[in-house]
Amino acid sequence: MSRIGRMPITIPAGVEVDIAEGNVVTVKGPKGTLTKSLHPAMIIEKEGAEIVVKRPSDAKEHRSLHGLTRTLLNNMVVGVHECYKKELNVNGVGYRVSKEGKNLVMNLGFSHTVTVSEVEGITIEVPNPNTIVIIGCDKQQVGQFAAEVREKRPPEPYKGKGIKYVDEVIRRKVGKTGAKK
Repeated sequence: MSRIGRMPITIPAGVEVDIAEGNVVTVKGPKGTLTKSLHPAMIIEKEGAEIVVKRPSDAKEHRSLHGLTRTLLNNMVVGVHECYKKELNVNGVGYRVSKEGKNLVMNLGFSHTVTVSEVEGITIEVPNPNTIVIIGCDKQQVGQFAAEVREKRPPEPYKGKGIKYVDEVIRRKVGKTGAKK
């Protein structure tokens, strides 16, 4: 039995969960609304203030979908209740970011500025010129957007210049050494 799949999901106060036919789940909360169509073979039941995910059989496909379905549901419930946040740091001489309207404008050492627009459901905050905070309800969307921003100038291993996640550790390489005689 899946250790994650059998754990019930507690629904916090202020969050509504609606399970429609074909396992289309809609979760409404104070931070937003998410709708996702989950695999129709899985059995999703709402029991009071909890959601329980069950699998129809012990087939390999059902075992692998059990924990995944439960995790996706839990991410939706947590997202509409608290929101997900990814924080990025910009390192480098002259590298800085700013927010102009709904656009993120980045100076990353190129001959031009790099501009990224906010996507629906995602909010970008720039507390200081070297920090980007990406906030949203959908965990997958927040992670994907953060990866796309990081992709504009990934950190390089010699000086560590570029855009990196706050908790990311960059493995540094030793540069060239002088000529040996």
